[in-house]
Amino acid sequence: MSSESPTPADYSTLIGEDGKNKTNVKCLHCGSLILKPANSDFDSTEFNLPMAKQKRQTAVEKEEGYAAETLKDFWMVKDMYTFENIGFSNTVDNRKYLTCADCEVGPIGYHDLETKKSYIALARVLHV
Repeated sequence: MSSESPTPADYSTLIGEDGKNKTNVKCLHCGSLILKPANSDFDSTEFNLPMAKQKRQTAVEKEEGYAAETLKDFWMVKDMYTFENIGFSNTVDNRKYLTCADCEVGPIGYHDLETKKSYIALARVLHV
């Protein structure tokens, strides 16, 4: 398999018969390992995730709003300690956004404080 993320039509090749990820999940930007195989479940949840940015937003950017995209298809992780490498943002609307802990690029997903589940967008990570 190539190191590039597949198009949505190709996601089925990443999902095992048990509904779990077949491959390592890595950061698109620095290649840092985020999840090992079989550590997350496929979830076709739709979520409006802010556009990926490096480092932290300034207070002005937060006040003016942000660009976002509606993404579908996530890796759902039930326990935040399952991650190999992940960063959590400050709380925003009962959620924390997830970033790569090494290069701080993100958000690549979000953590729901109510359910304690984390979601990594398939479109924002590498599968190798």
